[in-house]
Amino acid sequence: MKTFSAKPAEVTKKWVLIDAKGLVVGRLATIVAMRLRGKHLPTYTPHVDCGDNVIIINAQHAVLTGRKREQKTYYKHTGYVGHVKERTARQILEGKHPERVLEKAVERMIPRGPLGRVQMGNLRVYGGADHPHEAQTPEKIDIAKLNRKNTRAA
Repeated sequence: MKTFSAKPAEVTKKWVLIDAKGLVVGRLATIVAMRLRGKHLPTYTPHVDCGDNVIIINAQHAVLTGRKREQKTYYKHTGYVGHVKERTARQILEGKHPERVLEKAVERMIPRGPLGRVQMGNLRVYGGADHPHEAQTPEKIDIAKLNRKNTRAA
């Protein structure tokens, strides 16, 4: 039996909608990263973008367990010597772009490189309940039903 290797022209991509309200960030990020890479498919090929297009809504209502909301720190460098800025997860979630916590969690689970950047382009995260992708008729996936640990009260 020969090993199957998917060609980019043979790949059919689905659109998936996930509601992040009350879901644990890390558990959600692992499921989304798996979907973006295509590892949930039997035709998974490591060097081909065979994953789904993922839409996440209500990202501002995602939950961090333990004391991560106050203690988890995100760093960024401004480009000047010694200018490293830091923000906590709470500051980001209560700020202007709360979806960045989820984006960063997923981004760190995707391999770095050209293929990883293409796969991250298939992720759309929105802080609220509205999204402009109704025309794609995304299939809704209930992550909360997969495991009882996936949800947590805020």
